[in-house]
Amino acid sequence: MSLQRRARSDAKMTALPYRDDLNRIVILNPKGGCGKTTLATNLASYFALRGPAPTLIDTDPRGYTTRWLERRPPDSCRINGITYDKLAMHGRRSWPFRMPKEAGALIIDTPAGPGKREITELTYNADCILVPVLPSAFDVQVTANFIAELLLLTDFDRPVGVIANRTRKNTRSLARLMQVLTSFETPTIAVLRDSQNYVHAADLGLGIYEMPRHLVKQDLEQMDPIINWLDRQLATRLEPRPMSRFDSLPRLFASSTGLSRPD
Repeated sequence: MSLQRRARSDAKMTALPYRDDLNRIVILNPKGGCGKTTLATNLASYFALRGPAPTLIDTDPRGYTTRWLERRPPDSCRINGITYDKLAMHGRRSWPFRMPKEAGALIIDTPAGPGKREITELTYNADCILVPVLPSAFDVQVTANFIAELLLLTDFDRPVGVIANRTRKNTRSLARLMQVLTSFETPTIAVLRDSQNYVHAADLGLGIYEMPRHLVKQDLEQMDPIINWLDRQLATRLEPRPMSRFDSLPRLFASSTGLSRPD
């Protein structure tokens, strides 16, 4: 049986639980349209293939992440979900839901324009924070101000990784973006190109890791630094373990045929 078919994703969202041993990955930027949902859904599909089934939390009232989950094919790997309505009912900080024991990564997609209190709630006990930014002067300025505020609100106690998103090679906008990002207090962990592969995958309720590898090879290679950075942060969190608990992933993917696999 293919790894892609080992678990079915629910058409309905599954009410799942807060638990303190989860790997919480929060995707934040007050600027709308910078690619937070795209990043969240593609990370969720990656962790679904890697196992155990991740949980994707939609904190945006617009519900883009929720609709992506509802579009997932019945034979795709399971991704658990928590809707905005459930969060509004029970509160973000407690998330009193019953989660499966094998639950792994907890990926939190966030809305545009969160206030200080909301940022504090969203990053409460976060293990990693990802900040996608577009190569425009306005986006860069908003993100720079936000990161400064974020570091203060979290007491510099959360790993923050910046991702240059929807970039075009050899353009002035990219060069300007990279020049500004080098002055940030946080590392720029990846540069993602402006690719229609993300759009096509999203239309199908999939991530690029679930698409034919020959079509998305370049995008997978650009996503690799994000995965590697997350693994390093989570492995540090799990010390004194000498290695990441996911080190067997390459062997797992190698045993599956016809499946897009991160190198």
